[in-house]
Amino acid sequence: MSAIVPQLGDLGKSTRRRSKRLPWTVLVCLVIVAGVVLMTVFGAALAPQDPAAQHLTEVLAPPGSGHWLGTDELGRDVFSRLIAGARTAFVGPLVVTIGSMLIGNLLGLWSGYKGGAVDAIVMRWVDFMWALPGLLIIVVVAGAFGGGYWMAVALLLVLTIPFDTRIIRGATLEQATLPYVEAARALGLSNRRIMLLHIWPNLSATAVANAFLTFAGAIVALSGLSFLGFGVDPGSPDWGRMLSDGTNLLFENPAAALASGAMIVATAVSMNIIGDWLYESLSSRGGSK
Repeated sequence: MSAIVPQLGDLGKSTRRRSKRLPWTVLVCLVIVAGVVLMTVFGAALAPQDPAAQHLTEVLAPPGSGHWLGTDELGRDVFSRLIAGARTAFVGPLVVTIGSMLIGNLLGLWSGYKGGAVDAIVMRWVDFMWALPGLLIIVVVAGAFGGGYWMAVALLLVLTIPFDTRIIRGATLEQATLPYVEAARALGLSNRRIMLLHIWPNLSATAVANAFLTFAGAIVALSGLSFLGFGVDPGSPDWGRMLSDGTNLLFENPAAALASGAMIVATAVSMNIIGDWLYESLSSRGGSK
């Protein structure tokens, strides 16, 4: 009997060690996102050829040693353009995610904690924004004012903030009635200190997971706008624009048509899976109640 107890203890330790290991799906997603970040930061250095260079004698060349993903209808290297296109595909969604997280979290905390007229005004604005067809609004405004990539990013940011506001507001309402908030008020702490230093840490798991979901939605939305011609300028290396240009090359060079779409899907799915994993990790450590 005494020999069994140490074995059970060792089994418990090994189980805890295994639980700390990253799931293979999360590890693959982290590798994909890390690769996209490297392409975003060092795209020009990593691209084997000039993304804008035209090789008119190698138009619609199939994938090979000289062009790993072949060339497009202008003889441009698809692989180099795929690397260069990561910058607009990643930076825009990152701006939307950070801006929406900061503004949406502050509005949600303020609305959920203060209640009353503040909550009513904020939530009526959120309901109004929810009722708007977001992508249609961006298409109409960008088409009317001739806005480019950053116009689309700014409009998407404005339309995304209400989603973060509503989620954080609901979580704040749950936290505001708990005893630790009442104790903080009894100690005379300021409302700003209670919201930022006491309530928000308990919402961090929700806020972080929602940020990753926002990024995944933003990269699909901005790529869709570029596909429709409302994002980057024609000829610029961008995954959405490349997907649009590649629809005519589906039978001549499928790699040129599908590579950018595969990167959009892989990046969006990876961010979703990483967000779910972070939520579970932070929640298990007490990052959210």
